[in-house]
Amino acid sequence: MSRRAPVLLLSPEEAQQLHCLAHARSSPQGLAFRARLVLLCAAPGSRQNQQVAAELGCDPDTVCKWRGRFAEHRLDGLHDLPRSGRPATFSP
Repeated sequence: MSRRAPVLLLSPEEAQQLHCLAHARSSPQGLAFRARLVLLCAAPGSRQNQQVAAELGCDPDTVCKWRGRFAEHRLDGLHDLPRSGRPATFSP
């Protein structure tokens, strides 16, 4: 039995924010990638995770992870979770 990926329906505001994140030069690359991923998942025609992964050149599990996080937490779900351990230090 295969699981179905959540269908993502975006509000106009969410779509606009995702477009801004995906195309802004100041966006961190990881966040821009995740915004593009969600936009592809929410595009008309309900693409499967394998199709989105092939288009973006990533693993289908990555698409599954971020699609699920967005479905559960919306835009807040696209940000990295805090990492455990000591923060990196940089010497001047």
